[in-house]
Amino acid sequence: MTIKVLIADDQALVRSGFRMILESRDDLEVVGEASDGEQAIRLAAQTHPDVVLMDVRMPGLDGVAATARITAAAGPPRVIILTTYDLEEPLYAALRAGASGFLLKDVRPADLVDAIRVVAGGDALLAPTATRRLLDRFLATDVTPSAADGSLERLTEREREVLTLLARGSSNAEIAARLVVTEATVKTHVSAILRKLGVRDRVQAVVLAYDLGLVRPRPSS
Repeated sequence: MTIKVLIADDQALVRSGFRMILESRDDLEVVGEASDGEQAIRLAAQTHPDVVLMDVRMPGLDGVAATARITAAAGPPRVIILTTYDLEEPLYAALRAGASGFLLKDVRPADLVDAIRVVAGGDALLAPTATRRLLDRFLATDVTPSAADGSLERLTEREREVLTLLARGSSNAEIAARLVVTEATVKTHVSAILRKLGVRDRVQAVVLAYDLGLVRPRPSS
């Protein structure tokens, strides 16, 4: 299956470099290039990419705002945020906007290709531990849970348990050991959680677990 990719970056040299890397792979197809957030939104609607490589800083509408609008559409693509600096604040904002992970712009070509394939396959680039650290860092400890929509009621007791452990940074293997089940069983529970909560990947499941008050940010020391 060919993975369709949209590249959004205000630097033409960066876009052409990524295009050369991606088009050298048989399973990747670049369906468009955008130089700002507004153009990225329009092209995403027109070309229906599987993955969007989104620069976090662009003139006009930035990558975080564009990500929020793209992922709010029906059947949205997955978004990988591109950034020059490994800064936590824009990464946190991107996760809250619906991104599935981030990459530094100096990423090695092989790692870029692998990341696109991982995200297109439904997984997330960020480990749950990294997601939790970011949410603990930027969410206020007195945030009011938004559980009124009844999302958690859709989950079984075991699924809530798995989501709690996932949001606390546990891997599938660690969750399996804790619950004394197989990793395959954990994967089945995670798939059910994503489906019932209507989220695209594990990162967004962790973000929602915080939003719903299932887990709370740890107080800063």
